[in-house]
Amino acid sequence: MLKKLAKQTVAKLSPNNYKTLNWIEISKEKTLHNIEIAKTFSGQKNIIAVLKANAYGHGIIPLSKILNESDCSFIAVDGYFEASKILDTTKHKILVMGYILKENIHLLNTRRCSYVIQDVGTLVAFGETGKRVNIHVELNTGMNRLGLSETELDTYLLTLKRFPNLHLEGIMSHLADADNDDDHYTTGQVKLFDALVEKILANDFTPAYIHLGQTAGGIKEKSIYTNTMRLGIGLYGLNPLTKKDPSFDTLQSLVPILEFKTTIIKIIDLKKGEKISYGGTYTTTKNSTIAVVPIGYYEGVPRALSNSGFLSDGKKTFPIRGRVCMNHCMIDISGEDFRVGDTLTFVSSDKTMPTSVEQICQKNKLFNYSFVTGFSESLRRIIV
Repeated sequence: MLKKLAKQTVAKLSPNNYKTLNWIEISKEKTLHNIEIAKTFSGQKNIIAVLKANAYGHGIIPLSKILNESDCSFIAVDGYFEASKILDTTKHKILVMGYILKENIHLLNTRRCSYVIQDVGTLVAFGETGKRVNIHVELNTGMNRLGLSETELDTYLLTLKRFPNLHLEGIMSHLADADNDDDHYTTGQVKLFDALVEKILANDFTPAYIHLGQTAGGIKEKSIYTNTMRLGIGLYGLNPLTKKDPSFDTLQSLVPILEFKTTIIKIIDLKKGEKISYGGTYTTTKNSTIAVVPIGYYEGVPRALSNSGFLSDGKKTFPIRGRVCMNHCMIDISGEDFRVGDTLTFVSSDKTMPTSVEQICQKNKLFNYSFVTGFSESLRRIIV
């Protein structure tokens, strides 16, 4: 009886029935548009769509579903825990780029997933499984984070040859300074990468995918060997370059795919001189009408937007008054005819709005990557 009751309760609260106060909308059309734009500016390279960090905060499951309508070569994730979330929703192969503990290797799906392996010990552990495993080797060309150095490469290649079940499917590196308008460092990385790729090819390996550039690097790198690019921030329509970069305008043709919406849950009339929120950091300068919305820094509204950010109804913007709370913000809606239950937008996909990611981050000196990855995983994501 209790089990039956529990099941009925869960059904009532299922995503199809329960209306949430906050939600994120993801545009299928705009996502697929960004894939096509990336193919154009990369010179029609294969696309690896990067969905790590919950698809940069946009939602890994809905993004994996949308990408079923694209012809990208891989979906890339950081850890296998991310891959396991989308094995049943994506039709694509998955590239796991993060480190794999040896004790976990026997748990992995090696049919649908390929793995970036960058140390000989882990390579041996994969080889000893006897299973066919598709490997991507990462080379350290100047990022100095992960990847093999030139001196480690020979031993790695010899180890690969010891295990015929290990297939070198890809070669990769990562550009450390591609978002700089001075491309000197990037040029040096490309030169080293090409030299190391040449060495691998000379050892009779024939990888199908050679990838170096991310969104910013994909438009800049001039490797003679790359045939693939990793589309990260650009997949979500965000431009990693500054306006003074010669490639900025090309990437501006990418379009933001996300809108973050919330619901007015209370309206308060305040008199002139009353304080709002923790610490009383805002005092009304006139009689004011304040709307309370149930989003705060837990949901992904940075505390830096206290007395600085805005919400919008699509036409006008309304300022955040007082400190951003854990789960609430107070918005000045004076002179407007809003009611409890009405919708406001925290993040707009319209680049011209002060509520766009681009303008929020510029105004408040926020990093666009960390801003969007800060959206709580508990927020419902809806494909529109």
